[in-house]
Amino acid sequence: MTVQPTQADLRNIEQIKQLKARYFRFLDEHRWGEWRGLFTDDVQVIVDRDPTGADPQRFDGVDDFVGRVSATLEGVSHVHHGHMPEITLEGEDHASGIWAMLDHLVHPDRVIDGYGHYREQYRRGPDGAWRIARLHLTRLRVEITPARP
Repeated sequence: MTVQPTQADLRNIEQIKQLKARYFRFLDEHRWGEWRGLFTDDVQVIVDRDPTGADPQRFDGVDDFVGRVSATLEGVSHVHHGHMPEITLEGEDHASGIWAMLDHLVHPDRVIDGYGHYREQYRRGPDGAWRIARLHLTRLRVEITPARP
């Protein structure tokens, strides 16, 4: 028997989708203060650098994550996309999601195209806003090519 989602469930799922849309937009527009507000203070982040999962980057809390990402992307032209969300409500204030992703980063000496998934956990705060509490980015494929002059 399939359980039909309630109106509240659908609202919560839509709010989480809007959260992730802002994640990508604020990241690409370098709006670091607003981007920071999308995470819990104690966010746990793991970013696999390549499809093997070797040498993942780990971040401790929101300030570490935002600080290191903003420094890494200084002077880099980039576009990040998320698609096909699978959102699961796990309680009144907890949810999880999986997003297919692609990113395109143009560094001065190389271009990186990555394809993979975000696996996330969300938590609703006392203010009623959903935030990302855990983020694990895995890549299925990474293509690196020399930058064109």
